Amino acid sequence: MVAIPRLYMDQPLAGGESLTLDQAGANYLFNVMRLGTGGVVEVFNGRDGAWRAEVVEVGRRRGVLRAAERVAPQRDPPDLWLLFAPVKKSRTDFIVEKATELGVARILPVSTDFTNSARVNRERLRAHAVEAAEQCGGTFVPEVGEMEPLARLLDGWDSRRALWFCDMTEAGGGTMPEVDGGAAAVLVGPEGGLSEGERGRLSAFPFARAMALGPRVLRADTAVVSALTIWQSRCGDWR
Repeated sequence: MVAIPRLYMDQPLAGGESLTLDQAGANYLFNVMRLGTGGVVEVFNGRDGAWRAEVVEVGRRRGVLRAAERVAPQRDPPDLWLLFAPVKKSRTDFIVEKATELGVARILPVSTDFTNSARVNRERLRAHAVEAAEQCGGTFVPEVGEMEPLARLLDGWDSRRALWFCDMTEAGGGTMPEVDGGAAAVLVGPEGGLSEGERGRLSAFPFARAMALGPRVLRADTAVVSALTIWQSRCGDWR
C-alpha cells in the first residue's frame, strides 16, 4: 500500500473547498511525490482535523486541491508548554520534532545563564514542527515562540500555570509530576545546568517544582523526550 502524502495548509478546510498550493507545496506534491491530476492528498490546518483532498490543477509553481471529506477529527494536545535551552542546531531540531510528536501546545526556546546558543531561527524551528506533524499523522502544530531570557519569562509568569523544571545538574532530584489536566509547563535547562541563582529563584516560586528524570538522563534532548513521555504517561494518550 502506497502512503498518502500529508500536507499542512493554513487555509480553511471544508467539503468542496478549493485549496491553493504555494510553490513549496506544489514542488513537494508534483515533483517529489509525482502526483498528477486526480491524485489524493491528506491535508490539515491545525484546527479542522485531517481531510482527504484531490489534485484538480497542476502547475510548475502552484496548484489547486479540492477538499473532499474529513478523515480524522481535530486532536489538540494538553495545555502543556515546553521551555528549553537550545543546544546545537541538529539537536535543537530534534527537540522541536519530538515535542511536536509527543504533544505540546507551545514551544519556547529560552536563554539561561549557561545557555550555549545565543539565538535560534524561529521560522526554521516552525518548519520542523510542521514537518513532524505531517510525518507523525498529527493534526496540531504547536506554536513556536521567539527565544527570550528565562528571567524575563518568569517575571511575567501566570502563577496558575504549574512549572516543572528539569535541571541537568540534578537529574536525579525532584519529584514526579502530579497531572491534574490544568495548564502546565516543563522547563529543561542547559547541559551546563541552571545557575545557582536560577535554581534558587525557581525553588522560591509556589507554582514551580523540580521534576525527577533519573541519573542517566544527562543530555538536554534526552531530557526533553523523557520529561514529555513521563508527562504524557500521566495524562493519558492525547491522540
